[in-house]
Parts: sequence; C-alpha cells; structure tokens
Amino acid sequence: MKSFEYVRAKTADDAVKTLQARPQGRFLAGGTNLLDLMKDDIVSATDLIDLTRLDLTEIRETETGLSLGALAKNADTANHPLVRKNYPLLSRAILAAATVQIRNMATNGGNLLQRTRCPYFYDTAMPCNKRDPGSGCGAREGLNRTQAIFGWSEQCVAVHPSDMAVALAALEAGVRVSGPAGERLIPMSQFHRLPGDEPERDTHLKPGELIVAIELPKSKFTDHYYYLKVRDRASYAFALVSVAVALELDGDTIKDARIAMGGVAHKPWRAEKAEKSLIGKSATEAHFNAAADAEMAGAKPLEHNAYKVELGRRAIVRALEQAIKPA
Repeated sequence: MKSFEYVRAKTADDAVKTLQARPQGRFLAGGTNLLDLMKDDIVSATDLIDLTRLDLTEIRETETGLSLGALAKNADTANHPLVRKNYPLLSRAILAAATVQIRNMATNGGNLLQRTRCPYFYDTAMPCNKRDPGSGCGAREGLNRTQAIFGWSEQCVAVHPSDMAVALAALEAGVRVSGPAGERLIPMSQFHRLPGDEPERDTHLKPGELIVAIELPKSKFTDHYYYLKVRDRASYAFALVSVAVALELDGDTIKDARIAMGGVAHKPWRAEKAEKSLIGKSATEAHFNAAADAEMAGAKPLEHNAYKVELGRRAIVRALEQAIKPA
C-alpha cells in the first residue's frame, strides 16, 4: 500500500471542503472495500478523509417515507424496526449480502460505492479499462462467466456487486448527496452508470460529492415481496443473478410491479419490460413466464455466460411466485 495522509472530518461540509483541497484524496467510511483495493495497488489516494465521526447514522421517518443515514451500518439498517416493518424487501436483500462481520462494518453509502468484483479488475497484470482506462477489457474476450448480459460495452463487461442497491432500485429510492454546489437528490435509477466509453466511472457523482443519506418513498410493498440471490455457494458469495420483486395486488390482479436484477449489468438492472408485462394481469405462472421472457429477450450474453439468460428467466419467475405468497 502506498503512503497517504489521514484526515478526520468534523462535519459533512468539512469533509467536502477537505476533499476539494485534496482532490486526489478519498472518503473513508467502513473501509471494507477501499482498504483492500489500496492494499492491492488497484486504487490509490494521497489522503484518506475519515467520515466515521460524522452525524450521518440516523434512520428516521420523514414526511415522504424513510431516511437512511449514509454512515448507518448495513446490519443496523437491515435490522431496524422501521426497515423490517415498512421495507422488508430491503432488509432481506441486505441480509443476503456478505458476512455478519462485514455487515457490521460496512456503511450504507459505502455499499452503493463498492467496486466490481471482476477478476480482471483485481489482477493488475491484466488489462482493465475500469482500473486503467485505455488498457483494454480482459474479460471481454477472456473468461467472462460472471460478467454482464445487459448494458455492457466494448470497453467493459463488469457487473455491480451490491445486493442492497438492487432492492433500492426496485423501491425507487433516492441518494442524497452534498457537494461543492450544495445538496441534491439523485434518483436511484440515475445514480449508477452503464459503462459506455467511461467504465472507470461507476456513478453519476460529481467531483467532491459525498453521500449523506438514502431516501425511501412511502412503501406499498410490505405484503408481497421477495429477494432471490443465486450464487455459486450459499455463504459469502456475490450474485450470479439476483432478483428483487415488489408487488401491489388487488385480489389476484397486479396493480403495480417493481423488479430489479443484480449480477447482470454494470448497475442494478430495472426490469421494466417485465414490469409492464405484469401490470393489470392476474398473478399466474403463465403471466410470470411471459414477463420473464419479455425481459430476458433483450439480453446479450458473452461467450461463457449464456447460462445467465435462462437463469435470469427462471429467477424472475421464482421470485414472482414467492412474492405472491403471504409475507
């Protein structure tokens, strides 16, 4: 690990101003991903700006829903009574992630900002446009079993690893950030980026911006929801494919449907074709299959991950079948 200066921020404004003065620095919260990346010389920083003393841990009700402090731990968020009662899909997704020890350290803001687990990104002997722009994408023609089937570009085929972010996409959350120009709220659908020609950029954050909270709208999905995570092993593994489903039912009719997928794209993938296919339809296996087919028809698999197309189709159907069961 290269040497760096350590700075402790006193307030969110202080953190933003400190990063403005030290533009090659990085914010440090739980550190569960950043420190590993620095140890392996994948990323570097001249300064680490410690955020852990900031007052950004509160989880509270608001007039419009629920606010999750950016520095609240993943474990505290998943087990918070308001989250478990009103946003059980989010709780289930967080508890499917990582290990208990990591959830006890990782923060909500850090979870959204974690980097891909593409092996070519972590292997500094291999080309990777995300790690070293312009060097090429080793996974594009290499072993790409775990890579994207939606939204990838010739520059990058990596997937975003977060489980929490997939549930937040389905719940249409917003990410509140503070920066040199003040505060703004970024819809979750616009927070992460597809790779395009700039795969080194994971999000639409502007330079110097700090996540301060995640805002959830009032939920109508407390009764019919499911988070399905398909992985190589049951413990501490990232999703090959995951599906977050939230349904609003009127009897047997689907009034509203939210479906987001993980492990299939550079960002949480909102399955809008599947959603549109379901609204106004009865909650039947035939309609679930039709919705899954509509979504997966747009997949573009690589040489080694064509299995994800059928896996994704079956995962959508299974998650929908589980979601219509009483909570």
